[in-house]
Amino acid sequence: MPPLSPACCSVLELRQYTLHPGQRDVLIPLFDTHFVEAQEAVGMHLVGQFRDEDRPDRFVWLRGFRDMESRKAALGAFYGGPVWKAHREVANVTMQDSDNVLLLRPVRADTGLEHPGPPRPPVGAEARPDSRAELTLCFLKAPADEGLTTFFEQRVRPVLAETEAMPRALFQTEPAPNTFPALPVRTGEHVFAWLTVFPDAARHREHLRRRAGSKAWTKQVQSGLEPWLNRPLEHLTLAPTSRSQLR
Repeated sequence: MPPLSPACCSVLELRQYTLHPGQRDVLIPLFDTHFVEAQEAVGMHLVGQFRDEDRPDRFVWLRGFRDMESRKAALGAFYGGPVWKAHREVANVTMQDSDNVLLLRPVRADTGLEHPGPPRPPVGAEARPDSRAELTLCFLKAPADEGLTTFFEQRVRPVLAETEAMPRALFQTEPAPNTFPALPVRTGEHVFAWLTVFPDAARHREHLRRRAGSKAWTKQVQSGLEPWLNRPLEHLTLAPTSRSQLR
């Protein structure tokens, strides 16, 4: 299968796994050692793996695909291949739920993630990066439209700049049918999301402090988004694993 194009990726999976208590630090070394290169070898891109800082039993990861058809082929090759077969029992026993999955795509071609990103640390690396990622999820009453994108660019992005949280990527729901039904995804939901990466935890805490005290955030962003939302914004605070490429 040919490599992914430099614009990574036209389809993304946001996968949030709820694990059994104490099992996150069992799954992550297994994942980082055995599942990263094995998935990329069949045509996926492992964007990043994370510990959810607010949920100690939540493992979050992002993987990308060129398109929905290549997703079908790549997932079939990996989950039918020798690496998954060798390690799936150990991996699966750590999990309570692995079906919390959103299919996403960049809002525009220029709002996706760079590919390839910086070099990934080698197998066996143990040092965790100091950086933090925050993914903000807007659950919408209807699919994201041009009005919402314009509102984000004109009203939300300036406030994010003021609070030192410029987004690296913007996503929306990928509406195409799931091409690999053996792995369920959430359906019937409409999402608009932005991803920000902070150089360290202290910088992220400073952003949270500024955001909490920002009248523009309350009146301009939260109130302004309300006509589109069907529930409050959801913020995921994510600590990259030792081998996460997104860091």
